[in-house]
Amino acid sequence: MGQPLNDVALDTIFRTARSFNGYTDQAVTQADIEAIYDLLKMGPTSVNQQSARFVWVLGQDGKDKLASLSSGSNADKIRKAPASVIIGYDINFHEHLPEFFPHAPEAKNWFPSEEGRREQAFRNSSLQGAYFIIAARALGFDTGPMSGFDNAKVDEAFFADQPGVKSNFISTLGVGDLSSVHARSPRPAFDQFNRVI
Repeated sequence: MGQPLNDVALDTIFRTARSFNGYTDQAVTQADIEAIYDLLKMGPTSVNQQSARFVWVLGQDGKDKLASLSSGSNADKIRKAPASVIIGYDINFHEHLPEFFPHAPEAKNWFPSEEGRREQAFRNSSLQGAYFIIAARALGFDTGPMSGFDNAKVDEAFFADQPGVKSNFISTLGVGDLSSVHARSPRPAFDQFNRVI
């Protein structure tokens, strides 16, 4: 269906891309985050459930609030980054399946268990979080995904009006400052963790 990406694109998305601890002062705009979202939403999720919910934090008050609920050095990273995003998941994603999976009108009924929906939503929002990273890189931005924060307090502060939505992970976003990254950590060789049967 498509052609292989060239080495420049593969480097941008994977091989030389890094997770950043600091950024230049180039702003991230509403148009930028909408462009990122318009790409990431095209990635596959189970029955197109689109279970991720995003809170894009561009203003300093929001950054300070999120930073206050984060641990260690993450707080300072969030305060100083041009933007951050909270990737959450909606355990009531099934309510939207008639819209997003219209060729199976009964799909909403496939997920009667809240525990089962939570597992599905967490898994698929994690996928969408990965698509966010790839989309951001493809559009010339960098990210700093992290899990060091108080989930319950973030949920209370940012998802209080959506009790079915819980936080998965957060990420900073901007144009990365190369001086903020460490040397790349090792990656496993194919034979280390793969089997072909």
